[in-house]
Amino acid sequence: MFIPLYDANSLKYIKLQYVTLALIALNLLIFGLTSLAGADAKTASIGFGYIPSVAHHMSVLPPQYDFVPPAFTYVTYAFLHADIFHLGGNMLFLWVFGDNVEDAMGHIKFLIFYLLCAAAGAFLHGTLDPSSEGPLIGASAAIAGVITAYLMLHPRVRVWVLAFGRIPLRIPALYPLVLWIGLQFVMLVTHGEDRISWAGHVGGIIAGALLLVPFKRRSVPLFDRAIVSPRAVIVDKQPPQTPPEPPSPPWGR
Repeated sequence: MFIPLYDANSLKYIKLQYVTLALIALNLLIFGLTSLAGADAKTASIGFGYIPSVAHHMSVLPPQYDFVPPAFTYVTYAFLHADIFHLGGNMLFLWVFGDNVEDAMGHIKFLIFYLLCAAAGAFLHGTLDPSSEGPLIGASAAIAGVITAYLMLHPRVRVWVLAFGRIPLRIPALYPLVLWIGLQFVMLVTHGEDRISWAGHVGGIIAGALLLVPFKRRSVPLFDRAIVSPRAVIVDKQPPQTPPEPPSPPWGR
């Protein structure tokens, strides 16, 4: 639908988006170690991916895949990706929108926010299909939370996007992000759960909307509203006029 490219939205509270960059680097590193390794990618997906039937204690993983407790997979799944396009799309959205959300929250709170959005996506995915034995992987739910937070913070900021993957446009973030969020709900209702976990996306969106206010700095306004300080009323007055001196008489003294 659209590909984000760049937003001219400078940082105000932090010097560098350390957590956003670290998350991107970690996802790239894990993809390099697993998804490019053939058979190891399948092992990682089963062992670290979120499997609803395992998380709901309806089934048990074979011992060779039992790497972490099922509760951990609510987070670990978000660092695995199916292919380079899956990874690249998620990391591009995180690169464009993550820095300003991190700026609004601070480093530690942003990391917690990101992980909670990922967990919320897995939770809703598993709640709607608890008997599923297919592993859920990908950072899409966490990214959905970041997108929602950005929309609530900066809907008026103009972003460069590629509409339909080829038409460059510079438009307010409100339009593409509302369209993207709305599409996730429509797809969940009309398509349910297919190869894309629409429930995971919606879970991340809901978590992002609910968590933004308690996680953001108090001084950060919502919806690009500037904080206006009350000022004294200034009355425009003319400066006092000095009366003109009387004209000198035409004769001397």
